[in-house]
Amino acid sequence: MASDTTQAPAADDASTQEQAHGFGDWFNRIGWRKLIITIPYFWLLLFFLTPFAIVLVISFSEAAIAIPPFRIGTSWSEIMEMASYNFGLLADDSLYWWGYLNSVKIAAISTVFCLLLGYPMAYGIARANGAWRNILLLLVILPFWTSFLLRIYAWMGMLSNNGLINDILTGIGITSEPIQMMNTDFAVYIGIVYSYLPFMILPLFANLERLDLTLNEAAMDLGSRPWRTFIDVTLPLSLPGIVAGSLLVFIPATGEYVIPALLGRSDSPMIGKVLADEFFLNRDWPVASAVAVVLLVLLVVPIMAFNHYNAKEQEG
Repeated sequence: MASDTTQAPAADDASTQEQAHGFGDWFNRIGWRKLIITIPYFWLLLFFLTPFAIVLVISFSEAAIAIPPFRIGTSWSEIMEMASYNFGLLADDSLYWWGYLNSVKIAAISTVFCLLLGYPMAYGIARANGAWRNILLLLVILPFWTSFLLRIYAWMGMLSNNGLINDILTGIGITSEPIQMMNTDFAVYIGIVYSYLPFMILPLFANLERLDLTLNEAAMDLGSRPWRTFIDVTLPLSLPGIVAGSLLVFIPATGEYVIPALLGRSDSPMIGKVLADEFFLNRDWPVASAVAVVLLVLLVVPIMAFNHYNAKEQEG
């Protein structure tokens, strides 16, 4: 009888340890995965959705001489009336819709130039030897070590009438007088392409580096010329990198403020400068918030549609 009583607690301890071990395995499989997923979602909620919700609420108010400089309506009908005025103003005033169109145009053209310049560079880096590849990647990342604002100021100095570029052109006799490059759309394109080119190169490099070169060799063994192999094999397989790089360039370029403010002309504003002027010069926070909400919708909706289409394609 004594032996039976001594064995019972040992069996209970074993079952308890087995249950604890089973719970630990479950938590390792499910708990940690959910925890890892929850952290970035919490970060997104805290620093993206919460500020956007605040901006959205302000866009449904009216400007007021107060601190803060807006007044929220006391009834639903009054709130809707304020919102219709703010968002209706964006369609009625050419300053706003021209700012949107001009921003999309400049961002799209800049994205195309970044792709034309970045694709050969990314392809060359991906096909380089190990030591050279690291050096070339370092050269691509190196501009990030310098302040973004300082780099734009450097372009202001080079593009000015008495800057380095005009000095070279007049010095070798190509032009007899300085060419006006500052405060033009050309300067804005130069600034955006220079600043965002690494965002095109790095995703393309990551994609091109993973491509299976035996596919190219197989195509050439079947009689395909190098340019045809590139079009039929390499280019289609690199489309995910092209899309990722294009989005990384186009989205921030659309809302760019510093480059058009310093290099651009005042009669061709981008929506980022219009937004800043509404906040800080006109102090019309409701209209400025409406501008920001529409800009976000214009950028997010196509991206969500593309992601949905891409997910359907992968499932099919």
